[in-house]
Amino acid sequence: MNFKDIALMQAKIGATPDGFWGPKSIAACQAYLRGLMPKKNPWPKQDQASLTQFYGAAGDESKLVNLNVEGLGLKYDGKPVRTVRCHGKVADALKRVFAAIAAGPNKDVLGKYAGCFNNRPMRGGSLPSLHARGAAVDLDPDDNGNHIAWPTRATMPLEVMEAFAREGWLSAGAFWSRDGMHFQGTQ
Repeated sequence: MNFKDIALMQAKIGATPDGFWGPKSIAACQAYLRGLMPKKNPWPKQDQASLTQFYGAAGDESKLVNLNVEGLGLKYDGKPVRTVRCHGKVADALKRVFAAIAAGPNKDVLGKYAGCFNNRPMRGGSLPSLHARGAAVDLDPDDNGNHIAWPTRATMPLEVMEAFAREGWLSAGAFWSRDGMHFQGTQ
């Protein structure tokens, strides 16, 4: 995002609209997104015990469902996506998020879908990724990769993060200032 885009976003989230993204803007963005989340967040905390208690064991494919996403514009490598394999507990919320994004100005992000279930550890670690539970989604990785700072270099629109936040999901770009492609069903 450029200086002007960042200043507009800062004004929206209640930060000083100076175009410079720093600790105060990060805190304001996180508070803004948390303010959109359900008062009683339906998702577990991020520790492994809470994740296992809520979602079950990482890699347990018996917990997955095939979420029908036809007509919402999801594409993987340019090919239409008909179903997303996700955990049954996140399916309804994920469908609402995708529908909200599809109806908004940033629907092109859905054309850059990069996956949900993937039984693997977190990047650079040994603990299971939320993808291994089917409770995380990646969108537009080319512009929002793991080591690309959001929003100064990564381009994930705030409106996409808002759609996830309304369902209680965390957006990695806003909450870790990197990995702007990643969204997960945790508090």
